[in-house]
Amino acid sequence: MTKEGVIIKIILTVVISMKQISSRFSIAVHILTFIASVRENCTGDFIAASVNSNPVIVRNIMAMLKKAGLIGVRPGVGGAYLTKEAEEITLLDVYRAVDVIEDDKLFGFHKPQIACEIGKTIETTLREELRQAQEAMEQRLKIVTIQQILDQPDRKKLTD
Repeated sequence: MTKEGVIIKIILTVVISMKQISSRFSIAVHILTFIASVRENCTGDFIAASVNSNPVIVRNIMAMLKKAGLIGVRPGVGGAYLTKEAEEITLLDVYRAVDVIEDDKLFGFHKPQIACEIGKTIETTLREELRQAQEAMEQRLKIVTIQQILDQPDRKKLTD
């Protein structure tokens, strides 16, 4: 494989892994909102049909939500249930449950050429700005709950 081919492969791997992080979050919010709306017999297959995703992916994300204490799972056809009220579960809870991003680590840094005037200072220059951006995002996620997502005026309850 050529040097360019290796670089393209690395870039694609990074982009795909970034997409997986963000899709895990949105799938987890979908799962929790669905469970909050339906409230009974929320099996993995039933949830996967709503999410329009492979049941294995849904079960893996449900395992993360269970480990974080956001859902419980009854054996058999009992399915998943929320362990807290929907208004007590914030998007930050969900984000932390499925993304496992360390504090101040949302943005990664490359290895720049230190002989370059820009390269030798770019990380120091960006670090505080990006930390503040992550903090602002987390502050917003902290105030939005699953119940607020469920109550959005443009969606209709599944049980209606």
